[in-house]
Amino acid sequence: MPKEALCLKISKEEAEKAIILAHKLEIVDEGLKVKRNQESIYIPLIRHPSKNELGALQGQIQKFEITTYTFQEKEKKPKTLIEHLENKLPPHLLASLPKAIDFIGDIAIIELPPELNNYKGMIGEAVISVHRNVRTVLAKAGAISGTYRLREFMVIAGEPKTWTIHREYDCQYHVDIAKAYFSPRLSYEHSRVASLTKEGETIIDMFAGVGPFSILIAKTRGNVKVYAIDLNPYAIELLEKNVRLNRVEGKVHPLLGNAKEIIKERLVGVADRVIMNLPEKAIEFVDSACKALKPEGGTIHFYSFVNASSSLEDIKIRFTEEIKKCGRRLGKILFSRLVRETAPYEWQAVIDVEIL
Repeated sequence: MPKEALCLKISKEEAEKAIILAHKLEIVDEGLKVKRNQESIYIPLIRHPSKNELGALQGQIQKFEITTYTFQEKEKKPKTLIEHLENKLPPHLLASLPKAIDFIGDIAIIELPPELNNYKGMIGEAVISVHRNVRTVLAKAGAISGTYRLREFMVIAGEPKTWTIHREYDCQYHVDIAKAYFSPRLSYEHSRVASLTKEGETIIDMFAGVGPFSILIAKTRGNVKVYAIDLNPYAIELLEKNVRLNRVEGKVHPLLGNAKEIIKERLVGVADRVIMNLPEKAIEFVDSACKALKPEGGTIHFYSFVNASSSLEDIKIRFTEEIKKCGRRLGKILFSRLVRETAPYEWQAVIDVEIL
């Protein structure tokens, strides 16, 4: 819509310099488009420049004029899904729009309630419009299941793909969420555990996936050895790529297979620290984690689920009992917290313990 406004009129030769200076002086009206004709440039202003601002302009621009001109308003870009869709969706469905979006590289992942299924393409395009770095929008099409902890996805907008490169804490990861588990919601845990490691440590990442714990540890410390184990051959394939991509060869050692068997065969008594990020089944691997630790002891980062029927204290008690069965002794509980909500009334939890 045309709008008459105060402006700075200058010659084309001095346009770039004038635009930079006007922005520095914070006098540009960002809601209007700069106009041009054959001889001049017109920069819309939010107000008349002060005496000092006019002095600054005169010091750098040979000839200018404060006048009025007719401008076009810039198209206002919606900042949220609701803003983008408020005139496109039936009003009663706006409250059902996803509140949370997971971003993995240039892929956005949303959970659509059934009542929005007929509008999935429109919603996907809105996500791309609001989040300009997104090239693919996926909707969850099932729960996480199976040995490899995977779920099905449906492409609802953008490029039909599940592969991307994800960046996190100065690390880069090849990720294919259709083939190997990865959660961006664990980024703080990746950083927290890496910050606790010490130079010279040997770490066993029992369920390493594509390597977000292992690789960040190797990037954080100059002298560590990380054994990164996973049962999923696709995860190991991506992990090997990520080791090269992040230049941590010789520090991270990918191992394909069952963590129990690999520890029993070659990693008994070698670790200062063990990471057990398999909340569904980690309790079944406590014996292996204890065997992996050095005789003098070490640290275990244990992940599990807490729900309406089992509190964090209940998980601590069960975990402690499993440690005693292994013939090891619990030194102390170093840290515990709820990491993230994974379903209604269900949370992923972490317990850090010192084992003697």
